[in-house]
Parts: sequence; structure tokens; C-alpha cells
Amino acid sequence: MAVVNRTPDSFYDRGRTFALDRAVEAAVGAASLGADWVDIGGVPFGRGPAVSTAEEIDRVVPVIAAIAEVSDVVVSVDTNRAAVAAAAVTAGAAVINDTSGLGDPEMAEVVAGSGAHVVITHSVGPPREEKPPARFDDVVDEVRRFLEDRIERAVSAGVDRERIIIDPGHDLDKNTMHSLELTRRLGEIAAIGLPLLVAVSNKDFIGESTDREQGRRLAGSLAAMTSCIERGARIVRMHDVAAAVDAARMTEAVLGLRTPTRMEHNMHPTRNV
Repeated sequence: MAVVNRTPDSFYDRGRTFALDRAVEAAVGAASLGADWVDIGGVPFGRGPAVSTAEEIDRVVPVIAAIAEVSDVVVSVDTNRAAVAAAAVTAGAAVINDTSGLGDPEMAEVVAGSGAHVVITHSVGPPREEKPPARFDDVVDEVRRFLEDRIERAVSAGVDRERIIIDPGHDLDKNTMHSLELTRRLGEIAAIGLPLLVAVSNKDFIGESTDREQGRRLAGSLAAMTSCIERGARIVRMHDVAAAVDAARMTEAVLGLRTPTRMEHNMHPTRNV
């Protein structure tokens, strides 16, 4: 899952793909590098200037529509607003990536009526707001119970369980120790039994664990991603697509989830390599 942010204040690219043509180019390029889908966001999760619903729609819908015209890559919209999700699905999005975990009371109904898949993510309170220090008695248990509750909310609203994906929300209202604990015990979240997505790329828990500032976290991101795949993650949201695709495919091959693309080494009876 590649990341394309049509925002001027993304924590990672600092507005590099804010222009419409750059956003579309980045999405198509990610697909060519092996991304199975691209995630289009119009508002960062972290605190910052308010963005209206209309402005968010103006940011994401043209990108989604333009990608749909030139590529068959799966497109998701990263939003916590039901109105934005509905507009994005109409434009061609197949997945609603809701970092608020159905915080908008109308989101489940929109998903149910759209036919789209939904990513239900654990976070605490509304995005874009300053919050108190993160506190959990048992972060994994609380995340699991939150996700199970929101799954039930979605199913009760008419969303097919087969269309639900879960995300524990690394770093979202969590400190570094919480995100490390989630990674270490990710199997307990995978045990819920739904497709598990993780978004670990370039996050602060990686920077604080490796003492690397933003822009120097690729190796740590790949290590965290690999650990998550080994513990049950089947979708990984990553910025550096080419490196992530290779690392994910190698991890899958080791786990027996992927067949090597070719078998040549020591396969020829007349060759001793």
C-alpha cells in the first residue's frame, strides 16, 4: 500500500505531492514499482491547521478520478469523514482507510451502502487535536477490544465482515513503547481473524528507537515492516515502494507465502554453482 499525500504539511514529504499532477504521477509510479494499491490522503492525522470537509474533498477526489482514468491500481482514501469517503468512492476509490475507527457516526452507513472495503484503525479521540500523554494499562488488549467493538458496529450497520480490514494504529495517540509493544504482540491483533494492515513507515517510534531523524528511517521502517509481516500483517502501508516491495516479497518467500519468481541456482545438472 503506497502513500500519496495531497497535503502541504505531510510529516514525510512536506508537500512534494500536493500538486495534482505530482500526486497522480506518484500514484501511477508507485503502481509501476509493485504497489498493489495507493492510499490518497488530503489531511494529515497529526495536529495542524483545520481543513474543511469541502477542501478535503477538493484535494482527494480529483486525484482519485485521475488515477482511475489511467490505471487499474486499487485506490483507497485516507479520511475520517463520511462525506469525504462517499465522494471518494463515487470518484473511484475502492477502500476507505479510516484512521478514526468509525469515529464519524455516519461512516459505517456510508461504507455499508458503498460496496467499498474499509480499514478500521485504532486511535483515541479526534485527529488534528492536541491530546494528553498516551496512557494504556495494556495497549494491546485495549487496541484489540476497540477494534472488536468497531467491527461489530460496522457489521451491525450492514458492512460485510469480509470487507473489513483492521489496523492497530502504530503511533496514533501512542508513544514509542506502546508501538513497540503492539509490534511485538501483533499476533494478538491478527488473531481477530480479519486482514491486518500496519502503517509503520517512517514513524516516530522508528526514529526514537534508532535515533534517526525523518529522512533516515528507511532501514528501520523495513525492519519494523518485516517484523509485522512475520506476526501476521498482510497489508503494509509504506512510503519507499521499491525497497518495501522487495523486503515484503523476500519475507513472504521465507514464510512460504510466496513462490520465488524463478528457480535457477543449483538447478542445472551440468552446472556447479
